[in-house]
Amino acid sequence: MDDIIRKINEVDWKGIITQIHKNGYAIVPDFLSDRHCDNLIAMYNNTKGYRKKIIMERYRFGFGEYKYFNYPLPDIVQALRENLYPQLVPIANCWMQMLRINQSFPESFEKLQEECHSNNQLKPTPLLLKYGIGGFNTLHQDLYGEVYFPLQAVFMLNQPNIDYTGGELVLTQQTPLAQSRAIVLTPQKGDMVILTTHFKPTKGVRGYYRVNMKHGVSEVHEGQRHTLGIIFHDAKS
Repeated sequence: MDDIIRKINEVDWKGIITQIHKNGYAIVPDFLSDRHCDNLIAMYNNTKGYRKKIIMERYRFGFGEYKYFNYPLPDIVQALRENLYPQLVPIANCWMQMLRINQSFPESFEKLQEECHSNNQLKPTPLLLKYGIGGFNTLHQDLYGEVYFPLQAVFMLNQPNIDYTGGELVLTQQTPLAQSRAIVLTPQKGDMVILTTHFKPTKGVRGYYRVNMKHGVSEVHEGQRHTLGIIFHDAKS
């Protein structure tokens, strides 16, 4: 996974961090190669390596399906989880300070995992998602337990307007005492989108306040849309 580590090290993290602080998300273009994207899509059809498959309409989550990986994770998924986390943890801890939340996250991913496991959050949360025609995902937050890391990553594995149409990534911001704001993104194949898991700080006249955010996927009109989700905290179930 040397190429994944190299790509992470080549990211303009100063610029990405500025975007995340401002918007609650940032797009890193051309992060995964076509080969990585195609291999991950092919991986979806494997019968082994997953702990759970979710059919979204059964739970009113949307229309489509996704699979949670089981431990041990595929090498690329493990490499992303371990090597992205140290780049994101300074943002997470800065947000806790801004919002005066008495919490700090450890510098290493291994220590975060230890905290999850001590809280009985033992199940891996990285997942592959698949949408066909009519597929969508309702607005949600990927929390999974009391211990959760405030940032996560989504990797686009298909090319919009070629492999599928529709299927935009939708974010909403809920500012206190105001209407929600919708943000619609169309990342390209191989792009990495880093986004908040739950909330972001926003500066007001009396200091920073908390803006809750959710994310989802608009309806796919044609083709198939696959994504890889990297969530850093583990789940209870």
